[in-house]
Amino acid sequence: MHLVPVERRNRRVLDDERVCRAIAALGEPDNVATWAARFAVVGDPSRLTLLICIARAGPISVTDLAMAADMNDTAVSQALRLLRASGIVTAQRDGRIVRYELVDRRIGDLLDNVVPRRIRRHA
Repeated sequence: MHLVPVERRNRRVLDDERVCRAIAALGEPDNVATWAARFAVVGDPSRLTLLICIARAGPISVTDLAMAADMNDTAVSQALRLLRASGIVTAQRDGRIVRYELVDRRIGDLLDNVVPRRIRRHA
């Protein structure tokens, strides 16, 4: 029980090794808090929809995202503001057009597990 903090050592344990592995898996508490914040941002269906679109088609403009996600431009812009503030996407100016792309590869990896990469061709 080498990883158990001193203040918890008087508590009942069934399997010392599993407790230590579980504590090691948690890592630093700040890491858990950081991921919880990311999941909160990604947990909204509209933002998740936009992230999937950006991950598969980015860099992509607000107008094109709005069309793909069946949202209005204002709602897309508001969601993108939060995604940018969270460091998940970035904006690149292309003349008068701003295009968004995914910059957080860990979120990209997560999306790869949630939504398989495949392109459907429509007639």
